[in-house]
Amino acid sequence: MEYKNEIHFEIERKFLIAMPDRGMLEACPGASRSEIVQTYLPGKEGESRRVRSRSCDGKSTYTLTAKKHISNIRRIEEEREISASEYESLLLESDPEKRSIIKTRYCLPYGGRMLEIDIYSFWDDRATLEIELESEDAPYILPSWINVIKEVTQDPRYTNSSLALLLARGGISDLT
Repeated sequence: MEYKNEIHFEIERKFLIAMPDRGMLEACPGASRSEIVQTYLPGKEGESRRVRSRSCDGKSTYTLTAKKHISNIRRIEEEREISASEYESLLLESDPEKRSIIKTRYCLPYGGRMLEIDIYSFWDDRATLEIELESEDAPYILPSWINVIKEVTQDPRYTNSSLALLLARGGISDLT
């Protein structure tokens, strides 16, 4: 990894949830919504590289991210903001074995943490919820109105990189 900006451990729990009501998400105090296009780049074994376009309130930002797998719950993440032209240039290097992930992300403060609910373009009955933690055993709570289907933190099929691969292979509908 050759990123020099922000380097940190990403420790998160991830859940497959029933599709939440978007109106309710937007009505939550402190909620924000953004549109994300995430495109994967070729990377070394055990490393995931991507570029992301994130649009919120008419403003777009672009990032280049590398994640190195330590465990299913912990990764080293290196990320830096890039220009629109660098983003467009890096798109030319996209991994031909993966499709771009298009999703709407709702960020909601809850229980002293930020919940990230991703609604994907390829599912109409489910979504994912991620919650970042300061340690692998940190306590957390989820809202009672979230219908958790199952925790997928330990299931590598639910990483966005794996979803991009499954999309390219037409296997998203097989994922339960």
